[in-house]
Amino acid sequence: MTDNDAGWDWFDAAANPPDEETLKSDMGLALAFAKCFRGKDGGQVLKYLRSLTMERALGPNASDSFLRHVEGQRQLVSHIFALVERGRGGDNQNTK
Repeated sequence: MTDNDAGWDWFDAAANPPDEETLKSDMGLALAFAKCFRGKDGGQVLKYLRSLTMERALGPNASDSFLRHVEGQRQLVSHIFALVERGRGGDNQNTK
């Protein structure tokens, strides 16, 4: 078994930063997310996603599988918020 077989291959991305073309396509995607979620309707959707996932507390009887499911939802919503913020200019390191 190698290190990558253990599920740690995402560390490789940190050791090998993305090239210029990848950064441009990532920024294009971030701009699309920012455009999609701007305005009153977009804000309402983001508020709903946050309340449904990040502001949700589970009781002590929640099963392990349900906890994993909800944590996956939280990760996805967090990623959406990060893309929106980057597209709105909140991530200046990728705009150079």
